Amino acid sequence: MTARRLWNALKVYSSFYLSRLIKRPVQWGTPFSISVEPTTACNLRCPECPSGLRAFTRDTGNLKKDFFSKIIDELGKELFYLTFYFQGEPYINPQFLEMVAYANKRGIYTATSTNAHFIDDEKAKQTVESGLDRLIISIDGTTQAVYESYRKEGELAKVLEGARNMVKWKQKLKSSTPHLIFQFLVVRPNEHQIDEVYRLADEIGIDEVKLKTAQIYNYKHGNPLIPVQSKYARYSKQADGTYVIKNQLLNHCWKLWHSCVITWDGWVVPCCFDKDASYKLGSLKHDDFLSIWHSEAYSFFRKKLMKGRNQIDICTNCTEGCKVWH
Repeated sequence: MTARRLWNALKVYSSFYLSRLIKRPVQWGTPFSISVEPTTACNLRCPECPSGLRAFTRDTGNLKKDFFSKIIDELGKELFYLTFYFQGEPYINPQFLEMVAYANKRGIYTATSTNAHFIDDEKAKQTVESGLDRLIISIDGTTQAVYESYRKEGELAKVLEGARNMVKWKQKLKSSTPHLIFQFLVVRPNEHQIDEVYRLADEIGIDEVKLKTAQIYNYKHGNPLIPVQSKYARYSKQADGTYVIKNQLLNHCWKLWHSCVITWDGWVVPCCFDKDASYKLGSLKHDDFLSIWHSEAYSFFRKKLMKGRNQIDICTNCTEGCKVWH
């Protein structure tokens, strides 16, 4: 926490609420939360993930440490929170933990999400030593059969081994970080195992369990992944048998003011729902971040969003835009 970061956050909050009041975008300050993509590569083939489906139209590759350092040198003094994740499996990038350590030394809270297949004993030790603050481990089943029904080509045993390795090294190094989370993506094949994942987390020593609703691309006419228990679904069934998103699409989005996503090859995109980087708002390989953040392209996107979120395809399947903080 620094005066500079607080002042920047105040400017961002003020400009967001002013924009809502006057119904046109005003942008002060810079993001205090960003996502940086370590890689687009993944070892799994999850059915609702572009990375898993190998369905990207953009290039696949790894973020380079020198390029990441340049980003942090430019934005780090205002940043509170850095998510090392967008698409892909972060641990595939061989420089991933070096980049975590670089951000950690600058007092930035760091978090990532992993399928945990690469967290062997040594990698767990390095993760704790890197200073990573939060580690989300995706565990979408408590038996192999259920787990692999969504996490295609995955091995639950490796996930559990990785989790145990992390707990062991936190204890050995007497570290309170990373905060370990089991994230359970609730889908129809696994919803009966919700109680079991809490028991498993407690047995291993995981700090927290988070249940997450699944984003489904083809949901309108139903989908075998939509949970039977409606409270775990993003979609509700209508009288005619079709499905709609539960949350109202309000014509403003907090993410467009306080955060952004930077792809492994330097494109700045509006948020994590733009998985294929369809809305490229500028390239950090050609321009500095401030010129992109305050550019005509960014202003136009914010203006378009405030006129009608339901007209922007990446927004129509989003359940986050109506929240001020999450």
